[in-house]
Parts: sequence; C-alpha cells; structure tokens
Amino acid sequence: MIRGLVLVLLALVAATPAVARVRTGIDVLEDQRFAPLRAIAARHGGRLRLGILANPVSRDGQGRRTIDVLRDEAHAAVPGLEVVRLFSGEHGIDAATDDTDIDDRIDKASGLPIVSLYGKTDAERHPSAQQLAGLDAVVIDLQDVGVRYWTFQTLTKYFLQASAANKVDVIVLDRPNPINGIAVQGPVSTTGFEDYTTPFPEPMRPGMTLGELARMFNGEERIGADLTVVRMTGWKRGDWYDDTGLLWINPSPNLRSVNQATAYAGTALLEGTNVNIKGPGDAPFLRFGAPWIRGTELAAYLNARAIVGVSFLPVSYVAASDKLYPFAGQRVQGVEILIQDRTRLDAPALGVEIVSALWKLYGATFQIDRVDRLLRNRAVFEQIKAGKDPRTIAMGWQADLNRFKARRARYLLY
Repeated sequence: MIRGLVLVLLALVAATPAVARVRTGIDVLEDQRFAPLRAIAARHGGRLRLGILANPVSRDGQGRRTIDVLRDEAHAAVPGLEVVRLFSGEHGIDAATDDTDIDDRIDKASGLPIVSLYGKTDAERHPSAQQLAGLDAVVIDLQDVGVRYWTFQTLTKYFLQASAANKVDVIVLDRPNPINGIAVQGPVSTTGFEDYTTPFPEPMRPGMTLGELARMFNGEERIGADLTVVRMTGWKRGDWYDDTGLLWINPSPNLRSVNQATAYAGTALLEGTNVNIKGPGDAPFLRFGAPWIRGTELAAYLNARAIVGVSFLPVSYVAASDKLYPFAGQRVQGVEILIQDRTRLDAPALGVEIVSALWKLYGATFQIDRVDRLLRNRAVFEQIKAGKDPRTIAMGWQADLNRFKARRARYLLY
C-alpha cells in the first residue's frame, strides 16, 4: 500500500513540468499585475498605445508570446492599453532567416502589422518618426547573447534615440545573459567606429544583460529616453543559460545552444571572410573550414598553443548548401572546437588566436582584412597582421577593459 502510494507520488512529480528558477521581465510584469504599465499609462493621460519589438524567444514562463500576454492580460488589467503594432529586427519576428531582405507583413496570430527594421541600408534599420507615430511606448523583449556585435543591442539603442526624439517611452523586459554576466572579455571597440555591430565602445563580451546595456547607452550617451527596465528575479550574474531552468529557444538560425553562443563571442570574427563558420546542418561557430585549410595542420598548431578551456579536432565536412555561406555544397577541411572549461575560456582571445593562426599558416589566402568588420579595434587588428603573439595582444587590451568595467559598474542591476 505504502509502496504503491510512493510510486504514484513519484509519477506525479515526474509528470509535473519543472518551474524555472529565473523569472524573466515578462514573467515579473505578470507577477506585478502590470503595475509598471499602469504607471506609464498614467503619465500618458490614461492611455497606453504599445509597439512591441519581439522574436520567438519573446515568451513567458508558460510559453505564451509576450505579444499575446500584452494584448490580452495586460489589456484587461490596464485601462487604455492597446497593442498597435509589432517590430522585428535581424532574422525577422520568427528568427527563421539570415537574409537582409525582411519585408513588413502581418502577424497571423494577432492580425497586427509587423514593421521590419532589418533592411539593407542604415536608414531602414532605424525606427522612424512615422513608424513610432501614434505610440506611447515601445516594449522590447529580445534575447541578447552577451556579445557586442549581436545586433539586438544596436537596435535597442536606436529605439532609445528615436523614442527620446518622439517622446515615446521604452520598456525593456530583461532576460539573462546566456553566457553569464561576470566575464568581461576582449578588446574594447575603438571610439568613433560605431556602426550596426558596434553600438557603443565596449568589449566583445561586455558581461551585461540587455536591460543593463540599455541603461548604459541611455546614461553614457545622454540619450535621455524615458526608460523602464523590468528586472528579472532569480538570476545571478554567474548563471549560464542552462543554470536558469528556462527553455532554450534559438534567437537566430545559427545559434542553437549555449556552447555555440559561448564560441560566438570569439569565432564570429571569421564571419564575412572566406571561411565557412555557420550554416544549417553544421555546428555554427564551433566548426569552421575552407578548401585551402589543412585540418590536421591547423588543429595541431592550435592545440600546441595550449589555449585554456578548449581543444581542437581536425574535421572534413561538406559545407551546407545554403548560398548565403562560403563554399556551399563543397567539401572543406578545418577544425571543430571542443569546449572543455567554459568558465576559464576567454572566447574573444580564442577568436584572436584563430585569426592569427589562419594568417600565419595560410597568409594572403585568408581574407584577414574582413576581420575588422566585427573586431572594430584597429590597433589590435594591426598587431594581428604584424604577427604579434596573441597572448601579448590580449595583455595589451586589459587597461581599456578595466576602464570599461568601471563605467559598466554604474548600470548593473543584479
């Protein structure tokens, strides 16, 4: 009898969905019965017409879209609240494409118009006064990946600037930094080099959440937007995404795991060069190759460097047939990165090690000049081209990194 009761209880426990330890911004907003939105509505004469910047990660702990939670529950709880339009950034609102041509369309579930802010020109990537017309606030619920050149950071800054100019509030529903909020690594981008992958002079791995970054952009650049960050509960700075209990949803077609996000903080420097680093069916950012690379040679060279936290396996593979990526459908050689200790790994330094190795072993065959598109630090780039030892290069960026950490400290929330 007792044994049978124990078995029943164990079965019930097994059947009960695990509750995530971390409550993201949208969950906390629900827990607070949307009180922050009521306060903002009061400042706008009792009316709150919302725009929402979202993608597939924009869901609460029950799996409901933030869009639907705000249209239904928040609408019922906050008199005058109405969701008017949606916005999407890179990869689109469903994070299904790596193309730069993402058109405006209609969200099938809600019937709301989606304004795409990922076009080919700089102007198409900034929200305009016309696109913000008729809004009182914009809610941003996006998953940052802890890396400076992840364009959701830049889009958040663009919304702060446009919203300040058009007297529209910005509400960031915060989410975890998936590769933890302690490690601050890599060269700081050079002031004056700001572009779509470099919103602010910051290191490749700033160790901040999107809400914290929004506060930093708004404060350090004196943007002056009316910014509200709805903080998470339960998240600790040392948490990786797989510590949170939250469901992993791909924030882009090529980031499918915490390991890939960890490597992305360094290996993405190869994007845009003549090296295959991403694509469907492969291991994006953990594996790379080219027809001119000799996998065993490169793996042996990198393993001899004794880079802390990783080792390298020579591989040969057929690059994905997607024409967006180099050597589509061709057999290439290269290496796969085996992450053995992510807490000790300096991913930006790893990226510099790999770039330096390709330059040393394969010279002008490797399109090294395209590396600075994401590195955005000319001094470091010139040191790589001059053949300086990567460890010496990394030592040289520590002073700038320490100055960034001092500025960063004022904006941390956790």
